[in-house]
Amino acid sequence: SKNIIILFAVISAIGFIAYFFEGIGKFCEAILPFDLTVKMGSFNIPSKNVYAFLIIGLTTIYTLKGGIFSVVATEVFQYFIMTLSSIAIAFIVFFSVSNETIMEVVPLGWDQLFFGWEMSLDWSKTLPALNDKIATDGFQFIGVLFMMMLFKGIFSSLAGPVPGYDMQRILSTKSPFEAAKMSGFTILVLYAPRYLMIASFAVLALVYLTPNLQQMTNIDFEILLPETISQLVPTGLKGLILAGLLAAFMGTFAAVVNAAPAYIANDLLKNNLIPNKDEKTYVRYSYLAAILIVGFGMFFGFYATSLNAITLWITASLYGGYTAANVLKWIWWRFNGHGYFWGMLAGLLASTLKLIFLSDWIDIYLFPAILVFSLLGCLLGSLCTPPDDMETLKAFYKTVKPWGFWKPVLNEVQKQDPSFEPNQSFSRDSFNVLIGIIWQMTLVVWPIYLLIKKWDGLLISLVVFFVCTLLLKKYWYKPLKKEHYEKN
Repeated sequence: SKNIIILFAVISAIGFIAYFFEGIGKFCEAILPFDLTVKMGSFNIPSKNVYAFLIIGLTTIYTLKGGIFSVVATEVFQYFIMTLSSIAIAFIVFFSVSNETIMEVVPLGWDQLFFGWEMSLDWSKTLPALNDKIATDGFQFIGVLFMMMLFKGIFSSLAGPVPGYDMQRILSTKSPFEAAKMSGFTILVLYAPRYLMIASFAVLALVYLTPNLQQMTNIDFEILLPETISQLVPTGLKGLILAGLLAAFMGTFAAVVNAAPAYIANDLLKNNLIPNKDEKTYVRYSYLAAILIVGFGMFFGFYATSLNAITLWITASLYGGYTAANVLKWIWWRFNGHGYFWGMLAGLLASTLKLIFLSDWIDIYLFPAILVFSLLGCLLGSLCTPPDDMETLKAFYKTVKPWGFWKPVLNEVQKQDPSFEPNQSFSRDSFNVLIGIIWQMTLVVWPIYLLIKKWDGLLISLVVFFVCTLLLKKYWYKPLKKEHYEKN
């Protein structure tokens, strides 16, 4: 099962680097004045790809030589820059754009949080190209899409963090209590500044770029962010935003690039293929692995069609193949390492086949099919092989106390310790998940309501936020804290 985790980590890292390649190239081409197109006979390298090669090449050198402290320092630095930038740009938008001006360029119902099964927004009068974009991206049946996203989100959350920098951050904490605090604090401090900036740029683009977009054909909506920054943001603030965005890119890129080579160097080489070497040898191998992963990522990014296509493949198709095995490992006692391997492999094969043969299909709609295919691999792999050692299962069950189908293991544990009680907090945990989803959504919507000056929505979202915060403090934080100190 370790080997399949390493494979998944490498594939997901390559996918993310392809995404970075496409994104940073488009961003730099739109916002910087230099044309870096390279012509070699009949073969041309577009300017956006040259920008991407340069930026990613320099960032890779920084990642390899900077070490963990420079990566952490960069992330802290970029957070403060981005927070200041988001407040500044939100201040400008708030005092320069009225609600009436916004409503003139958007269709009826644009400012409503809730929606029906079909997309009811009609952009024909203001920006007809958006209707085509909605159809191309598969958003016509927004209700179905939302249900698929919710379905995918629930199962992905049950599965836990994917093998990558998210998992490494959680594993670096001292205890489950510290991991929970880290996750909650991250959402609290990141979401409001992030969506203040997103909403600010969306409002600026809608109000000031729509007239120009109406005259254009073949609009690339993925370059609206850099175009908005380039054309509409004041010069001094523009430099601050660019510095923050570049630092954010470097921090995220470094985290992705560092994650996969760590699995290769430690889990594959150090623990299996070439043990008992000095640390410098493993560091050199991790450098080589990082360079190869970045190279493959740039290669696939060179042929990428759009940012949206890469994003959906990673988050829907690839993660669909990850989800089944990582849900079952928590809830079913009969699940074993063979089931994990074959389930993950089936998911990876399904997501790869989708990318090759069904590239025009919307990934999120295929999430259930990939999930079922992976689940079949999990079941066959587990049931066709012996179960894990009961002593191992008992030790895991007593430590973790998972929900689900663990009755045979519970019976064995209670034979040795009749006082042992299984996890009785399923109802409370489910309630906390529901409240947590609502709490997290309020951090998304209140900055948007603030900038479009929809005061009733802003007031309701803030009230709901504070109520959910109190509920989470009582039913999530305090029980976690109590359990933590009882164990320690």
